[in-house]
Amino acid sequence: MPASKITIKANNHRIYQTPKAKKIELLNKIIDENSAEDILVVCANDPQELKAQLSNQLIKVVEDRELVQDKELVCDFLISYDMPIEAIVYEERVGRAKEKAVMLLDEAEQIVLYKIEMLLGRAIKQEKIEGFEYPQKAKSDSDKPVRKKLTKEEIQAIAKKRFEKSTQEKPTFDTEKSERDDSRKPRKEFKKEGKKDDRWAKKRPAPKTTGKKITIKARKVKED
Repeated sequence: MPASKITIKANNHRIYQTPKAKKIELLNKIIDENSAEDILVVCANDPQELKAQLSNQLIKVVEDRELVQDKELVCDFLISYDMPIEAIVYEERVGRAKEKAVMLLDEAEQIVLYKIEMLLGRAIKQEKIEGFEYPQKAKSDSDKPVRKKLTKEEIQAIAKKRFEKSTQEKPTFDTEKSERDDSRKPRKEFKKEGKKDDRWAKKRPAPKTTGKKITIKARKVKED
């Protein structure tokens, strides 16, 4: 039966989380609380074994093969005691409910639930009933990561390795390339210390010479 043929509302389709050991107890509790309704219990295994454990023997219990064969079998309230072998069989189960449907789900069965939800195209709301919750795993000190204690020799070996790594030879540079690259750069001329750069100073005229002009004549040498 296609998911589009499921008539119950999404809010009336639930999963009750419960450990496998408490499924029978929860099943009887649900039946007692809804005794006035037309209830059908469906399971994947022997239905007679399951029915023998019910407090209300008037409740009809069937397995998946009987449900699939009997097309007229419907109910107001359908209870899935366990997971079906195939996801499409669960779709058949829910399609027989006219008002609401629930599934009793053990924690180990959660791993295959996604196949059913993928087929239905929606997630099934899960609820916890007080007294039927999954057992809580107590955290112990063994769950915490234990830091390994190093020996003196191991600490020395680690320290030596770190020292050798930090003192590795640094990479050498290509000096020839560096000098060649520097030669292309314009050289900056530096001024000598104590000497002012007066290239932009206003040029002064040369000082005028004063006084008389003196001329010196060379004497002729006398001949004997």
